[in-house]
Formats: sequence, C-alpha cells, structure tokens
Amino acid sequence: MSDYSGPRFESAKRGAGALLSGALSAFIIVVGMLVVMWVVEGVDFVLNGALDQFGILGWDPEGLVGILFAPFLHGGFPHLIANSIPLLVLGFLAGLRDVRKFLWASLIIIVIGGLGTWLTSPAVYTVGASGLVFGYFGYIMARGVFDRRLLDIVIAVGVGLVYYGILAGLLPNQEGISWQGHLFGLVGGVVAGWVLRRKKREIPAY
Repeated sequence: MSDYSGPRFESAKRGAGALLSGALSAFIIVVGMLVVMWVVEGVDFVLNGALDQFGILGWDPEGLVGILFAPFLHGGFPHLIANSIPLLVLGFLAGLRDVRKFLWASLIIIVIGGLGTWLTSPAVYTVGASGLVFGYFGYIMARGVFDRRLLDIVIAVGVGLVYYGILAGLLPNQEGISWQGHLFGLVGGVVAGWVLRRKKREIPAY
C-alpha cells in the first residue's frame, strides 16, 4: 500500500501549489497590463492620437522618456488588437513559473528594446507592445535553453512551434512596422533569460 503522506508527496503538493499560485499571479498581471493599454488607447482615441507623442522618438534626448511609455501606447485599436492575444498568451507563459523573474524580465525587455529602437530609428516615433511580445518570446526560448527544466523546455518547444511565424516581423520590409522594436525586444528577452537564469549551486571541495 502506497504512503501518500511522505516527503515526496508533500514536496509535489507544494510544487503544484506554487505553480498554480504563479499561474494565477501571472494571469492577473498580464490582464492588468492589457487593461491599462486598452484604457490608454481609449483616452488616446478621444484625444485624436495626442498621446502618441510620448512614444520613443529616435535620436531625440527627450524621446528617451518614451522607452517606459511606448509599450502601453498604440497607433489605433487595430494595432492594439493585433498585439493583445500574443501578449496575453506569451506574457502568461513567461510569468508562469516565477512572477518576480517575469517582472524583472519585463523591465529588461522594455529598457533594452527601447534603447535599441531609439538608437536605430532616427526622428521616428515608435509605439506599441510588439517589442514586449517579441521579448517574451525570446525570454521563453532562452529560459528553456539556460534553465533546462523540463517544464521550461516543454513550454519553449510549444511556443516555438506555435509562434515561430512572428520572426518574419524581424525583416525590414514592412512599411509602418518597427522591425527595430521587434529585433531589440527579442534581444532583450534573450538577455533577460540569461541574466535571470537558474544559478548552479557550487559544490564545496573537501
């Protein structure tokens, strides 16, 4: 007869509970981000696009402030709609296992993606959450490679199979699309995956 009260069972129970709690927290955070984006776009619509001036303006020192605001601004509701589902799915999966790392990853993606866009898009306003979308994609892929946990690998493989098509957005051949934001968002995600990777425990020498 199996003993279901042993240490292994308790450990598995705690792990499942932590995963469920992390999933709920990740979902709430990403939905909260989307709510803010939709509210901001509603206000921007009423103001006839006046908020877009707070996006990233390349090569302009004042445009650096837009690095923090640009992911929450969009060039109209069609633009926001196109980003909403990928952001919800990839953001949830990126935050599934560790919400604190997810928040740090989001900040790293925003900063690296924004700075890269600012440096490579002279005199151009850039807005939109697509940099975050590409960043979360890169973070999920990098986490699977660097952490090598079974759950992370499974998520990375699944995301790669479903969302590999977004990599076409890295090509500089689509008018009105910031491939720079996509590229540097992806770079930011990979960097976040490496910076936040699981550290190997050192084995003391005797």
